[in-house]
Amino acid sequence: MIAVALPNIIEEFDSNLETAGWLVTGYLIALAALQPVTGKLGDRLGRRPLILIGLVAFAVVSLAASFAPNIGILIVLRVLQAVSGAIVLPNGLALLREVISVERRAASFGLLGAAIGIAAGLGPIIGGFVVAAADWRAVFYINVPLIALGLLMVWRVVPARAETISKRPFDLVGSLLLSGVLVGSSLLVLQGLETLPLWLVLVSVAALVVALMVLVRHELGHADPVMNPAFLKIRAFAAASSGVALSNMSFYTLLIAMPIVLASNFGWSTAQIGLGLTLLTGPTVIFAPIGGRLADRLGRRAPAVAGLIIATAALAILAVVGDGSTTAMLVVSVVAGAGFGLALASHQTAAVEAVPASQAGAASGVFSTSRYLGSIVGSLLLATLLVTAVDGATTGFRAVIIMSAVAALLATVVSVGLPGRDPGGLREATTS
Repeated sequence: MIAVALPNIIEEFDSNLETAGWLVTGYLIALAALQPVTGKLGDRLGRRPLILIGLVAFAVVSLAASFAPNIGILIVLRVLQAVSGAIVLPNGLALLREVISVERRAASFGLLGAAIGIAAGLGPIIGGFVVAAADWRAVFYINVPLIALGLLMVWRVVPARAETISKRPFDLVGSLLLSGVLVGSSLLVLQGLETLPLWLVLVSVAALVVALMVLVRHELGHADPVMNPAFLKIRAFAAASSGVALSNMSFYTLLIAMPIVLASNFGWSTAQIGLGLTLLTGPTVIFAPIGGRLADRLGRRAPAVAGLIIATAALAILAVVGDGSTTAMLVVSVVAGAGFGLALASHQTAAVEAVPASQAGAASGVFSTSRYLGSIVGSLLLATLLVTAVDGATTGFRAVIIMSAVAALLATVVSVGLPGRDPGGLREATTS
């Protein structure tokens, strides 16, 4: 909803788009950086208390944001919204790993993916009505009744975990190092590469590399690491995390590039572009539950590989056609969206199944961060490649689609590492 409210926020606070953009950028960076840590906390303390705390905090911060006196405080409150959301999201995903049987788990993740997609699609529409009926502050306080309903459902249906809280010390140093590396990397990619001098970029990269080395060494020596390096040695987890990162890089690059081309080359209005984008996102929502059901029947590998092959082929065709035909763009969007939707549940399910249930929160957090990082890298490459000229030159868009197709192809290749279905059925991870 906040995307619709940005112009009103800029006008009221006499700000600019660059500053107001941090209402979105800061939220995404915090959400990506904190989920591994909050997922690990859920592994230790249980899902129910973390989800309840996160929802209450989100409601309180949303209400406070509706009274923000200036853009600076509003940005801070948006980051706190992300902190609250980061507490909920990985633990909600890990909860499915704990309470849904393996035979129905991928279908559940598919339904969840579809629900998230529908919510994302409805957000701008609802936000438009809310801002028109009240003002931009309403997009924040409208969260309070929504969260109240969520709290009621969580209180009634989410079970308490019987296990005792871990006696091992929490990995505070690792949490700080991991969050610092993720925040620093995101900031450098999104802001620094274009605005900082080259020497400072090189120094920043070197500092991040050193911090990453220190993090890995620390985690290898900790009894209960927040980001277990052993996760990456698990074939299914590595395939799922890298697969979703590459898939998101491909999908969101196309999602962001299409409106630019439709507006600049074909003169489409905002309303027309919105309808056009539903041809990309709509099939993803529809086919996510289908992909989940197929993953339960055929194993996690088959739907992911098949869906990504479909998406890769569609993008390759669009790379050849270019942006000279709106019909070709929209048809390819439908096909590619369906392909990405088929793969969605397989990646998510495989990631949380690859580790014991007691570590599912940490695994879910790392998986979610991989997904966000894929989107961030895709956005950076998009800004670099999409250089469509005023006269409608197609070179920039074709380069973007080629990059998107390559990312989808690489996602297909790594998804071959997802587990299939053996005669004995899908195995649960039982050891660390």
